[in-house]
Amino acid sequence: MTSCDYFNVKKTSPSAILNEELKTFNWDDIDQYPSFSACDTYTKKEDKKTCFQETLSSGITNYLERQFIVVTQDINDTLLLEFTLSKQGHLVLEKTVIDSLTLKQIPQIETLIFNSLDSLPKIYPAIKRGQQVTTTFKLPLIINVD
Repeated sequence: MTSCDYFNVKKTSPSAILNEELKTFNWDDIDQYPSFSACDTYTKKEDKKTCFQETLSSGITNYLERQFIVVTQDINDTLLLEFTLSKQGHLVLEKTVIDSLTLKQIPQIETLIFNSLDSLPKIYPAIKRGQQVTTTFKLPLIINVD
């Protein structure tokens, strides 16, 4: 008698398939970046990311430019802002990295940045596998006050 292993079938459960899939799943990558409606015309992922970052940065910068800020010396600094965007589209400023000279000259800078978020247009959250997801990201912001 002879036999072959051709008909041997390995039985797998749905949880085993899920565990295998989760091992290959890249949790750090998203299918679609957060977006503003102004960025809807872009189709490439990187273009949408750039549009989102520029729109967010210009929204904050425009708000700061409308404020009456008085300084005793020139400021040229790059702030690092860390945000969390919920899957519902709520943007929260989590952390700021600001030079001590900038904080000394503009002590209310964090409050101004926080308040500027209210003036932003509606933000659409990131999408991963067809689902809206919470994302965190960092944004550099250049401050130039003469």
